[in-house]
Amino acid sequence: MTIETVLTCPLGSKCEEIKDNKVHRCAWYTKLAGTNPNTGEKVDEHGCAITWLPVLLIENSMQQKSTAAAVESFRNEMVNPQAVGSLLLAASSNLPLLPPT
Repeated sequence: MTIETVLTCPLGSKCEEIKDNKVHRCAWYTKLAGTNPNTGEKVDEHGCAITWLPVLLIENSMQQKSTAAAVESFRNEMVNPQAVGSLLLAASSNLPLLPPT
């Protein structure tokens, strides 16, 4: 025996329905196109913005990790030239040399 799952709106609304020869659509009924960060599958479908939140939060976290890695890499590239510049400046002014940080 298979149990059927029925998803309902927690706000008690329908995403899209036709009434009085007009399409009544929820403002949160949104089209999302891209790649699912969990599965890598292409996504091109409509759904409630509230239901898209977990997927979008995962994607946002992945992008933040990528940004943090780029900033760390940039920082590491800038430390070495700064240390060399400090040594050159100290040598040219006859000041005692400090170890690079």
